[in-house]
Amino acid sequence: MPQQLDAVIAGYLGVDLAPGFLPAAEGVPPGDLLRPGKLTEVGPLQISSGGVVANTGLAMTVLGNRVALMGLVGDDALGELLIGLLDGRGASLHIRRTHSAPTAYGIVLAPPGVDRMFLECPGCNATFAAADIDYGTVATARLFHFGYPPLMPAMLAENGAELEAMLRRVREMGVATSLDMSLPDPDGAAAGVDWPALLARVLPQVDIFTPSAEELLFMLAPDEWSRLVARAEGGDVADLIGDDLLAGLASEAIALGARIVLLKAGHRGGYLRTGDITDGVGSLSLSRDDACTEGLRLPALPVDHKRFVNACGAGDAAVAGFLTGLLRGDGLETAGSLAMQVGRDSLYGADTTSGLPGLSVR
Repeated sequence: MPQQLDAVIAGYLGVDLAPGFLPAAEGVPPGDLLRPGKLTEVGPLQISSGGVVANTGLAMTVLGNRVALMGLVGDDALGELLIGLLDGRGASLHIRRTHSAPTAYGIVLAPPGVDRMFLECPGCNATFAAADIDYGTVATARLFHFGYPPLMPAMLAENGAELEAMLRRVREMGVATSLDMSLPDPDGAAAGVDWPALLARVLPQVDIFTPSAEELLFMLAPDEWSRLVARAEGGDVADLIGDDLLAGLASEAIALGARIVLLKAGHRGGYLRTGDITDGVGSLSLSRDDACTEGLRLPALPVDHKRFVNACGAGDAAVAGFLTGLLRGDGLETAGSLAMQVGRDSLYGADTTSGLPGLSVR
């Protein structure tokens, strides 16, 4: 089929409700802001589309890509609101409505100077399965990016059987596959998944794997993750994940079958590594000289704290920058640098995309 799209972005989709925190909240421990019985004055409520479909998909649209968005919403008022938030943003909408479950929503708590916290209702995303993908549309794209399976139980059943089937089918079309994650709730159903077994099954079908370092640590080394969480004492676990551990996690993901791994590490930047890409990656223009088999540390760019608004969606924006660079044929190292730039710039907007400068990819 003729290629009409640069990318299809599919998976988790919902509405984000983010109270605005006043400047006086900066530096106040989150536990003090949310102490039982305490009233904390906040600013206006920011309502935006959320999840990988909106965050990465719309960011890629702002960066100049031709993008289709695929996800599920409920047949309810929140679903109507969500479609309205996505409509007219430059992407082609392939959003299905379902009677089986409500629209997902998240309450995003992002006080200034503190990593964001989420209260999340997955809603109809819990029912999302391989059959919910419009494969005819996917066949017209160069890249298929899917995100947040830890919040999508149907995709995790039988060690990721649905996830593998979907990615395998897409890959057999000659479309490059990309997979992002979210941190499983350590007290939820996803915590009981055999993550090493699931990744061993799924990653051979993944060309580009873009989890955060904390997510991959939880999945591959849960005891170490628990130890670092305890050491962090409520702080950012990313600060305790050293370069050696980043390299080890990326290497393990490559050994499990992923061909390109971008680990996001928040304000510490990222880490990039590839396996063997000598036979190309789908329809992406990568040469064997682009291989980064020894690994590459990606330093975060300086942040103008006077312009900082919040960090919600910064990781998804970084992935949008990375995928855009690969689609442009920039090469891996340049794409990694673009990931750091776009992730940083997203901090300057009230949502994932409003701080981003436009970037023509054609």
